Amino acid sequence: MYNRLVERRVEEALADTPVVLIVGPRRVGKTTLVKKMGMGKLKLVYLTLDDRTTLNAAQADPMGFIRGLDCAIIDEIQRAPELLLAIKKSIDDDYRPGRFLLTGSANVLTLPKVADSLAGRIETIHMLPLAHVEVSGQSSSFLSGIFKGQFAIKEVNLGDELIEQVLSGGFPEVLDRDTERRRQDWLRSYLRTVLTRDLRDIAVVEKITELPKFVRLLAQCSGQLINFSNLGSGIDINYKTSQRYVRLLEQIFLVQTLPPWHSNAINRIIKTPKMHFLDSGILSTSCGLTFNRIKDNRTQFGAVLESFVFAEILKLITGSDLSLTPYHFRDQDAREVDIVLERDDGMIVGIEVKASATVSVSDFSGLKTLSEICKDKFVFGAVLYDSNSHIPFGDKFAAVPISCLWS
Repeated sequence: MYNRLVERRVEEALADTPVVLIVGPRRVGKTTLVKKMGMGKLKLVYLTLDDRTTLNAAQADPMGFIRGLDCAIIDEIQRAPELLLAIKKSIDDDYRPGRFLLTGSANVLTLPKVADSLAGRIETIHMLPLAHVEVSGQSSSFLSGIFKGQFAIKEVNLGDELIEQVLSGGFPEVLDRDTERRRQDWLRSYLRTVLTRDLRDIAVVEKITELPKFVRLLAQCSGQLINFSNLGSGIDINYKTSQRYVRLLEQIFLVQTLPPWHSNAINRIIKTPKMHFLDSGILSTSCGLTFNRIKDNRTQFGAVLESFVFAEILKLITGSDLSLTPYHFRDQDAREVDIVLERDDGMIVGIEVKASATVSVSDFSGLKTLSEICKDKFVFGAVLYDSNSHIPFGDKFAAVPISCLWS
């Protein structure tokens, strides 16, 4: 069993908050975690809405269902979101912390009438596929270190090993499979399931049979600025429907849009969001990428690696005490920074991702532009690359091994 980065945050939340909701993709280990935490010391009753009888009871009489519970785990709450209003009533009558530990494979707090129902009564914690620090059992100082310009290098993954790691992604059941074919078979089956089952739990989707093609089109655009019109034309839908589909895929944690960092003082900044897949295994499978194809032609590896790094950073954020917001940066001269992290005090670091083992001065052009715009708010700019060497490129800039993410 893996130790998860979010476990400490869940423990803290249960100690002072009546309702704790863990949301994230299906099959990332949410059920394993809540059973470990809630059925041990806390002695919470476990109920799953994947069980048809339990789901029927919850949907038939939500108030009665919750009234019969004192403290409980309710798994896959998105299948009966009306339970959240019943939980609100129960919490208002008895405001003890740690009464309900919920999981959701879709972000139910974005559904109508749900977002405000538990305001002030609930803490939501995101849980993504396994980060490499969780797989290796290590800890990471990357987020705190980059704001100091300091990096640790312990376990180094280079070349072929890094490619295999990126193509596998972070789902526990994928990592347990010993061949690439079996890993990709699992990922294809998973994708079919979430596109038909989880989406139907939260929305009516027109042209649902076209969604696999839409996801393949999205995969070709991962790490790029989103053009909803071009995406929609691929399955003959309009801009608004294409935008809605992307938002629905965000709700089931398949993709995430990355907003642009901008400043009111600068009017030459592109304000279009980028989009990333949250698991590099699903992304590479959707693109038809295999280890041998990347070995023969690494041109497509850069985009997959960027999404992998973005997801790894999101996972580190979920387990960190730092309050960080991720963005991307691009100006009208096409100078860009793949990932911008803004701390709650306004301090900023920039991260570029490069798939090669060499770095040149030109790779820092976007970071230096961002530094000039941010002035004293800019702390550090790093180019993460496929090497084991930490090389300074002047004050506040350095080429840093990708492996620093898990060191």
